[in-house]
Amino acid sequence: MILSVIVTAAAAFLLSWLIGFRLVPWLRALKLGQVINDIGPTWHKYKEGTPTMGGLMFITGTVIASVGGFLMLNKLSDPVLSASMDVEWKRLVINLVCCLAFALIGFDDDYHKILNHQNMGLTAMQKVILQILVSAAYLIAMHFWGDCSTAIWLPVLGDVEFGILYYPLLIFSIVGIVNAVNLTDGVDGLAASATMVTAVGFMVISSLLNNPGDLIFSTAVGASLIGFLYWNIKPAKVFMGDTGSMFLGGAVVAMSFGCKREFLMLVSGILFVIEAFSDIIQTCYFKLTHGKRIFKMAPIHHHFEMSGWSEEKIVFVFSLISLAGNLLSIYMTMLS
Repeated sequence: MILSVIVTAAAAFLLSWLIGFRLVPWLRALKLGQVINDIGPTWHKYKEGTPTMGGLMFITGTVIASVGGFLMLNKLSDPVLSASMDVEWKRLVINLVCCLAFALIGFDDDYHKILNHQNMGLTAMQKVILQILVSAAYLIAMHFWGDCSTAIWLPVLGDVEFGILYYPLLIFSIVGIVNAVNLTDGVDGLAASATMVTAVGFMVISSLLNNPGDLIFSTAVGASLIGFLYWNIKPAKVFMGDTGSMFLGGAVVAMSFGCKREFLMLVSGILFVIEAFSDIIQTCYFKLTHGKRIFKMAPIHHHFEMSGWSEEKIVFVFSLISLAGNLLSIYMTMLS
């Protein structure tokens, strides 16, 4: 198993990193540049025109490396482990299709932004409807080809049966996490760094739970993001776009479902939850007080940016928050 993980990590990193040497100039030549929102920090304006949809790098790296790594793992596995690999393979395929479906929604959004030369693609309602459909399809696929259980593992309590409530509750959570990761992508390297930390966390969790399929997938996600960060850390040579951020949102969901620890996407993804709630709090407070604000700007990384924090400091501190959430998830797993 160790050899499969090493090969997966190496392949994911190299694919994601090397693709950039071709993809970035190609995106620049096609003038597929990011449009910067006028209401954002004024100093972000210099980023306008930076190529977007760079998430195609780590998407390609994750898909190819995870499939290749799993096939290698299956080939090297002993007969006892191989007998259970069929379910793991189906779960991996479902997870990859889910991530790609969310990426397609993001791609459509990016395309409309570039086509219309504005920072507005699909409407919020259009995106939510599409995300709900993908989430529902994902849960149905998991029910028939992955795991038909409607119990959710909770710390201390163990598996708690939710019955029919499992589906609306999980659809709401999936859509929330996907949009939360999307909101986090507002500073060079932030979403990629935080998700990379989350992927490493799930590598440890899946190892503790002896879940080889999820270990391979989380390894591919984490390593491909390291390759992407070469292109995305400040000053970013390329942005991941909604194509990439929605794929990563799907990946956080997939990693938690892959090891049957759905609850942990909220703990390991605590940074994304904070980002989403800061935006919700700001919007609600603004409407209730007729124009007053709690934060200088939401989501919260922009508040700290407008308070004088550098982008590098935001990425470092927020990645530590992500690390704390993942260490807590690992601790919860060890206690179960």
